[in-house]
Amino acid sequence: MKALELIRVLDVRRGDGTYVTTLDPGLLLEAVSFIVDMHQDNSLVELFEVRRILEPAAAAIAALNLDEAAIASLRTMVDEVDEATTVEDLVAHDLEFHARIITASGNSYLSSMLEALSSRTVRARIWRGLTEERSVARTLDEHHAIVDALARHDTELVRALVTVHVSGVENWLRRSLE
Repeated sequence: MKALELIRVLDVRRGDGTYVTTLDPGLLLEAVSFIVDMHQDNSLVELFEVRRILEPAAAAIAALNLDEAAIASLRTMVDEVDEATTVEDLVAHDLEFHARIITASGNSYLSSMLEALSSRTVRARIWRGLTEERSVARTLDEHHAIVDALARHDTELVRALVTVHVSGVENWLRRSLE
C-alpha cells in the first residue's frame, strides 16, 4: 500500500479512506515492475552507492578537461530545460548531462562503467521525479551549480556538488524502502 501511495496509484487519506487515482494499464504495469525491482533486494541502492563514489571523481577529472566551448554547450543544454519539462524529458536531459561530463573525463573505462550503472537507474530517477515535489526545479538548480563549478575548473566543488546530486536519488530510494 505504501509503495502504491508513493507512486500515486493510491491516495491514502487518514481517517477518510483509500482511493485509486488511476487505472491506466501502462502506469500500473510500470508501477508494479518498479515496486518489484525496489523490494527484490538492495541492488538498486547499491548501484546508486557506486555511482555516488565514482561519478564525482569522473566529474572532477572533467573539470580539468572541459574547454570553454564544452562548458557553453553544457550551459545551453541546461538552459533549454525548465519547470514545464516533463519528468521523462528531464530524466533524458539528466542522462545526457551526466554522460557529457563523464565523457569529458577522458577515461573510457570509467565512462563505460558509469554509463552501465546510469542506464540501470533510469526507472528510479523517473519515479522520484513523479513522486517528489519540485524535482524538476531541484535538478535544474543542481545542474546549474555543477556547470558553474565546472566553468571555474573547481574540482573539489564539482566533486561535492555531484556527490550531493547523485545521492539525492539514493536517499529518496532509501526512504521509500523504509
